[in-house]
Amino acid sequence: MSMQCPNGHTLCSECKSRVNNRCPTCRYELGNIRCLALEKVAASLELPCKYQSYGCQEIFPYYSNLKHEAQCTFRPYNCPYAGSECKVVGDIPFLVAHLRDEHKVDMHDGFAFNHRYVKSNPLEVENATWMLTLYHLQVFNCFGKYFCLHFEAFQLGKAPVYIAFLRFMGEDTEAKNFKYSLEVGGNGRKLTWQGVPRSIRDSHRKVRESHDGLIIQRSMALFFSGSDRKELKLRLTGRIWKDQ
Repeated sequence: MSMQCPNGHTLCSECKSRVNNRCPTCRYELGNIRCLALEKVAASLELPCKYQSYGCQEIFPYYSNLKHEAQCTFRPYNCPYAGSECKVVGDIPFLVAHLRDEHKVDMHDGFAFNHRYVKSNPLEVENATWMLTLYHLQVFNCFGKYFCLHFEAFQLGKAPVYIAFLRFMGEDTEAKNFKYSLEVGGNGRKLTWQGVPRSIRDSHRKVRESHDGLIIQRSMALFFSGSDRKELKLRLTGRIWKDQ
């Protein structure tokens, strides 16, 4: 929306708050006078999507373009790594290389996984530190797509738990074409989970706090680990498949 001061100087509504409701040219108070002529000019402009460099070729009138850009499927993704405050954004090929080179994430090919997680003295670690130190991410390349397998500890109420879940490096509409299963166990017992991977458009925190994954109570995890319960030793298996 375009605004103007009593002397006809114009600026956009977003800039109005930045100049403390004072015209930056004549210093008059701006009030709420809209500049309809300028809005009409803006409405007549056709602009390319600002994510053109990422592959979007769409062109829209100005106001429609703003709505499109908020949901454009070519808009960059946030880095899916949750072990640090990473602010990197980019397309999928860029983020895959970034995860491999900068975060040293394990990369695997194939639709099945079988991994062992080990942590010494899990009972002696305070929850906050435990949450930060026990975090593991792996990336899988299958069906020509990339998936992130997360395994970590967090607080569920007052109880420390482990959670494992899968995220899809792409849009939610495409993520729904896949399913995955997870299994963890020991001492003749096992827990299983089947779900749909979440798009990395959903933040890591959002997925974790929705409990959309395999949740393992710490006491159960230590029971699965066997021995004297002083060392966490979990084997997580699973697979990814394309829904028919």
